[in-house]
Amino acid sequence: MERTLRGWPSFPEELPDFDTEASTSGPRELFLAWLDEAGEHVLAPHAVTLSTVDADGMPDARVVILKDVHGDTWAVATSFESPKGVQLAKNPFAALTFFWPGRGRQVRLRGPVELAAPEVSAADFTARPPASRVEAFIGRQSQVLEDPADLDRAAEEARRWVEENPDVAPETWTRYLVTPSEVEFWQASHDRRHKRLRYRREKDIWVKELLWP
Repeated sequence: MERTLRGWPSFPEELPDFDTEASTSGPRELFLAWLDEAGEHVLAPHAVTLSTVDADGMPDARVVILKDVHGDTWAVATSFESPKGVQLAKNPFAALTFFWPGRGRQVRLRGPVELAAPEVSAADFTARPPASRVEAFIGRQSQVLEDPADLDRAAEEARRWVEENPDVAPETWTRYLVTPSEVEFWQASHDRRHKRLRYRREKDIWVKELLWP
């Protein structure tokens, strides 16, 4: 198995350049530029790994969808009754990791998390596709499913509710705003001399630092 794993290529032959000296003064503009560029080459460039910590200090991670980048915040959304919502309520810090292997790039950020205003969370929910709204109204995320028929019945009830109440969001639906204290941009290189640029917040100023590969 080890031989197989080592035999798979990690990145395409051609990789984009990363001129760290020409990087923006803050991470937001550079991130959006990388996101747009990734969208021209890979599927779901807005998919991001959200990492949290549970009540026992064990790390947890799952892939979600980035909802928005506004000002200094990166937004994701979920029910506050979900495992990630419960974890964020007890420990309101998170890490986000974007990985675009087709471009040999990743972006890592971490920082405190706050809840968006209720009307913002409600607007986030009603903008979701119908199937996604139905899934959210079903609830019980990550609970044990004893019988698949139970899911079918719950989905049908949720579907009827969404059709009859298209502008109503569940009170549990929440948009979470991550305000990073650190943002790192990583560009792969075939010679393994990867370029790493970190933005670190000091009060209201972003400090840029190159990191060893």
